[in-house]
Amino acid sequence: MSLPQYIGRFAPSPSGPLHFGSLVCALASYLDAKKYNGSWLLRVEDLDPPREDPRYASIILKQLDMHGLHWDGEILYQSNRTAHYQDIIEHLKKNNLAYDCDCNRKRIKKIGGVYDGQCRKKTKFRGDVSTRLIITKSDEARISFKDRVLGDFNQDIYNCVGDFILKRRDGFFSYQLASVVDDELQQITHIVRGNDLLHATPRQKYLQTCLRYRSVQYAHLPLMVNNDNQKLSKQGNAPAVNNENANKTIWYALKILNQKPPSYLFGAPLNQILSWAVKKWDMSLAPKQNQCLLKARTLEMFSEGAL
Repeated sequence: MSLPQYIGRFAPSPSGPLHFGSLVCALASYLDAKKYNGSWLLRVEDLDPPREDPRYASIILKQLDMHGLHWDGEILYQSNRTAHYQDIIEHLKKNNLAYDCDCNRKRIKKIGGVYDGQCRKKTKFRGDVSTRLIITKSDEARISFKDRVLGDFNQDIYNCVGDFILKRRDGFFSYQLASVVDDELQQITHIVRGNDLLHATPRQKYLQTCLRYRSVQYAHLPLMVNNDNQKLSKQGNAPAVNNENANKTIWYALKILNQKPPSYLFGAPLNQILSWAVKKWDMSLAPKQNQCLLKARTLEMFSEGAL
């Protein structure tokens, strides 16, 4: 069976319920997939237990469902995939593309934050080790891609990042590794997410090349910030979106995304709003600034203090 031309995904971590910023990204990703008659998959990135609470996974699923954002197929839980991630690391090591490292954060901070490859040839280590991907000083390390929202983006990851971590010293796999491996597994073609991950994208594209994976198209959206110019985040205890006003919340999210929803749809049935949004969705209208301000009154209107 041939794969659909478009496969998108939304990949939340269960470190808290969805806040308004997360919902905006989920909505944009969903609409972009449905506009092109594609599939929209759901992945739960539950690979960092110290920062997570399992109950939030089910809360997030309910929030998406209550807002009419219904995913296709089975949910992928990354916590079930650790053996495969380790296999990928062993493959990279076997091909001299990755190595173990016992450098700590203090040393890396001391050298300016860009890892210098000190452990590349090391064979004996003290204490726990991380695993790093080798970044060669070459044309391949100069990553360029065209973001569907922000346009051309360039980064020399040899000079800006250095050999980056695939597996942490505490034994947990990195976001970069798991995200790239599972995008390939799920045959993802398009990713829509917040621009806090823009600078991570070149690393992911480099890893895709190392593993001979397909390339992916990216779109990065502005971050939602509050009156104090703080990014809405689960770690920052941003309030959860209010399931009771899902239709109004979706309408306002469309407004934030510059899709210009008509006023007569404010308060209309959720299915009617989403049907209009799929037909009218236009990624080229998405805001190109780094962040969007949500005033306190607006944030309170579409959020709950806690779940």
